[in-house]
Amino acid sequence: MEAVPVALIYDADCPVCRGAADWVRRNAAAPDTFEYLPCRSAETRSRFPAITEAACLQAMHLVLPDGAILAGEQALPEILRRTRRHRWAAGLFRLPGAGILSRLLYRAFARRRHRISRLFPPG
Repeated sequence: MEAVPVALIYDADCPVCRGAADWVRRNAAAPDTFEYLPCRSAETRSRFPAITEAACLQAMHLVLPDGAILAGEQALPEILRRTRRHRWAAGLFRLPGAGILSRLLYRAFARRRHRISRLFPPG
């Protein structure tokens, strides 16, 4: 039985988000583990109407095969579980306090991602 890919929905206009999606693509356990969809695409809007553009522009979203939608820091452990070499790091999110810390860090980073992207050269 073939595994169904999870959908990774990200802000394709954000250099940091594109870089994160590229990192996931390079590290995925298999080439068809993820499907990559930009926030503003017609396909994303038609397939996942529950994910608003505003929410998508605030955080990456991961849609699991069962239809569950994980956003931001909630998506990170599931993304890591589906990588070749970094799946061990998913366990770190189960440590005491990890949920609160990851939420604070993810949201702070996401709010500043466009400013942060200016620190890196284009491309």
